[in-house]
Amino acid sequence: MVMMLGICPLWVYAQSRLDSIQHLDEITVVAKSFREVIPSQKLSGKELQKLNSHSVADALRYFSGVQLKDYGGVGGIKTVNIRSMGTNHMGVFYDGIELSNAQNGQVDLGMYSLDNIEEISLYNGQKSEIFQSAKDFGAAGTLYLRSRRPKFEDGKNTNLRATMKAGSFDVINPSALFEYKISENVAASFSAEWLNASGKYKFRYRRVNPAGEIAYDTTAVRENGDINATRLEAGLYGTIERGTWNAKVYNYNSERGIPGAIVNNVWRRGERVWDTNSFFQGSFVKEVNDQFKTQVNAKYAFYRTHYVNNDDKLIEVDNLYKQREVYVSTANMYTIFPFWDVSMSYDFQWNEMKADMYGFVFPTRFTNLLSIATALRLGKVKLQGSGLATFVNDRVKEGPAPKARQILTPAVFLSYKPFDKHDFSLRAFYKKTFRMPTFNDLYYADMGNSKLDPEYVTQYNLGTVYQKQWGNKLFRHFKIQADGYYNYVKDKIIAYPKGQQFRWTMLNLGKVKIRGVDISTETMINPWKDLFIT
Repeated sequence: MVMMLGICPLWVYAQSRLDSIQHLDEITVVAKSFREVIPSQKLSGKELQKLNSHSVADALRYFSGVQLKDYGGVGGIKTVNIRSMGTNHMGVFYDGIELSNAQNGQVDLGMYSLDNIEEISLYNGQKSEIFQSAKDFGAAGTLYLRSRRPKFEDGKNTNLRATMKAGSFDVINPSALFEYKISENVAASFSAEWLNASGKYKFRYRRVNPAGEIAYDTTAVRENGDINATRLEAGLYGTIERGTWNAKVYNYNSERGIPGAIVNNVWRRGERVWDTNSFFQGSFVKEVNDQFKTQVNAKYAFYRTHYVNNDDKLIEVDNLYKQREVYVSTANMYTIFPFWDVSMSYDFQWNEMKADMYGFVFPTRFTNLLSIATALRLGKVKLQGSGLATFVNDRVKEGPAPKARQILTPAVFLSYKPFDKHDFSLRAFYKKTFRMPTFNDLYYADMGNSKLDPEYVTQYNLGTVYQKQWGNKLFRHFKIQADGYYNYVKDKIIAYPKGQQFRWTMLNLGKVKIRGVDISTETMINPWKDLFIT
């Protein structure tokens, strides 16, 4: 009886709390909802992990409208271009800052592993966001790689992950990731990876003479396609009141063979290349108040390439190239009205290149970029417009330098949702871009042309997207996107044979018209619940 009296008051009190009306303080959400004017293609989280891909280039095969070039198997250079405009028109951004290469304008995506990547997103035209650096407005298409930001479960201060992959052609690929929570507002991460492969694979080598008889038919082994590469990456991540910051150090070292073509019974090549790519970058974002926010990015990069050709049947080559880059950027956005934002960004980039080649001109490039953009949300219509002014000035120690360039490139993006009850929208954009000739295009010995003009592109796009969600159904999600596009390229930069055989030069040649259609679909089904569980 005593026990019942002791328990009863507690039980009655709990029951009265549950049965009575409870008052909760009002919560006001002030953040603006955001939907992209031009939807992107994205892979993130578990979707990215399920692909079981090795590098970023492997994952991009699942995107529509891209052309991936893979030069030479596991150790080969891997580049991407969008809608047949060429790799140089594709901007690749790593944690919000562009990866660039002033020497050849190409980014080797094989250098960036998926082991530490959290999201990959691809945009035609540009990202549907005006709060970004001026460089984000300057490419015909953009690829964004976002590395993993440390996340910790309650009560945990460390995360540790180690993986080991092995495959054909003697592939060995171990990696490790360590994350540490320094304080409530600061965390650190360290990632390391090693890739080694012989690149030896068998292939059929067969020749038939003009009479139709088999001259030879054998199985050969691909040589000089090996790679030995390491990747080291460390980062600090912090939060402040209404803001975030991060700093990252990246280093990639590799030695690899260049297999070359199989011709005239030549089975082995003497070409080797060593790459060292290192950079330090940081970013700071602060929301000053409800109407104004600012961002500052900075980067220093050093690239070293050592190329050797010891083939006794060709001219022996032993060249060393070094690049340095300094980049700073500031972006600012102001909300005039809840439906109207404006932004202004300024970027400065300095590039320098040195080489031990005879007659090299040692170029230096100064690039200034200024962008102004606006975004409007008017009921069913979303509109974005931007203008980018680019100022480029090259200097060389010897020989004539190209004239300074001042180029203005506008862009307009439009999205319209005609029906309230259906997730269906129409979209269109117009954009002008250009690409400057690279240092190789302008100054490479016996091949460069210092009088090259920039290569200009005008893009037109008209498309639609429809998606639908179902609850507790076999089909959970369905999405389809379709875009028709037309690209006009002027002063296309190409390598052109001249004079003696195998002597080339760079020049601007003609015009290119590119037409095409991109169609992609996405669906999600749950057969287990609907077919096997009643």
